[in-house]
Amino acid sequence: QVQLVESGGGLVPAGDSLRLSCAASGRTFSPYSMTLGWFRQAPGTERAFVAAINWSGLKISYADSVKGRFTISRDNAKNTVYLSMNSLKPEDTANYYCAARDDLNIATLPVVYKYWGQGTQVTVSS
Repeated sequence: QVQLVESGGGLVPAGDSLRLSCAASGRTFSPYSMTLGWFRQAPGTERAFVAAINWSGLKISYADSVKGRFTISRDNAKNTVYLSMNSLKPEDTANYYCAARDDLNIATLPVVYKYWGQGTQVTVSS
């Protein structure tokens, strides 16, 4: 099994920044063969892709809504993936989830990610 633990959420005013972290661990965790992604879900909406990175770092993808504002990165030594969020907007308010899949190809559909964290809430006030 793979465990994912998110942290770093909070309440911030519009225009501010936050950095989310996702620490991965587990007996079957194999960082060099996995892709990690960030998704978000606001009340009454479906879970939506935000960003993903494969563990080699050679492939990265962002949702159009966050391009230029969010940056995904990883620290292999710490088995941790980060989501740096700048210029936050009220519409970025959601529960943010870290997810992992046993494949190095980037994917944007939640259904192809096998492992999920519990989520961390991000609230951006106007």
